[in-house]
Amino acid sequence: MSQARPPATKRKAPKKRRFSNPGTSYAKRLERYRPGIVSFVLDGLAGLYGRETWQRRLDPTSELILTILTQNSADTNAEVAFEALRRAYPSNLPPETHNPGSGWGGFGLSAAPPPDWAAVEFAPIAELTNVIRPGGLANQKAPRLQATLRRIREERGDYSLEFLADMQPLEARAWLTSINGIGNKTASIVLLFCFGLPLFPIDRHVERVARRVGLLPPKATIDQAHDLFLGLLRPDQMYEAHVNMIQHGRKVCHAQRPEHERCPLIDRCRFVDPKAP
Repeated sequence: MSQARPPATKRKAPKKRRFSNPGTSYAKRLERYRPGIVSFVLDGLAGLYGRETWQRRLDPTSELILTILTQNSADTNAEVAFEALRRAYPSNLPPETHNPGSGWGGFGLSAAPPPDWAAVEFAPIAELTNVIRPGGLANQKAPRLQATLRRIREERGDYSLEFLADMQPLEARAWLTSINGIGNKTASIVLLFCFGLPLFPIDRHVERVARRVGLLPPKATIDQAHDLFLGLLRPDQMYEAHVNMIQHGRKVCHAQRPEHERCPLIDRCRFVDPKAP
């Protein structure tokens, strides 16, 4: 006679693993080991440079193209190349005013209509390369400009990027970075300066200040740093922090021979003292 089988026990479903936000987790850890360091940096820089408030710089397509022109080039050279685009491919659109703010390293663009983006996209590549040659790296940037404009037109039916204002910040950043040649820095610049979206662009000046003071882990990559800063800063702090850190990197925290005597962050700077609190 066979024995009755014991009733099957219901197996518990495994608990779902909860993934933490890396920026939030890092911010808590930094605050635990270096209390108040973020406020110390922001307040110290604001005491030197003021608290600049956000204003729109350009329309987002112009901002994107201008930012591509600045890649590995001085802002002044990018201005020359953008002005050349305006002259070579004029549009009938209303003039736009460039409000560069303190974070910009050039003189500012003249008030003029943006280029005719269709004319730029479909221009003979040799011609376009010649137009933007004064901006530097024209052989690489001319095809990049055309590929970028082509992608926007094919996805959206025109060249406007105003739709990005209605997206969540990280969603908008992901849309822009899906375009070949556009990284987190370029995308964050467009979204912060055109729409005030809470993203934090990191250029070489911002990176230098952040690493020297010790706001970033020594081994963090630039892409990781873009996400870590989203946890370190409140949305209303990102614009001010960005422009002031750029200014500080240009004017005081130089790559060579930084002017420590002028720096309000010296007491907590790990570049000056590796054990600074």
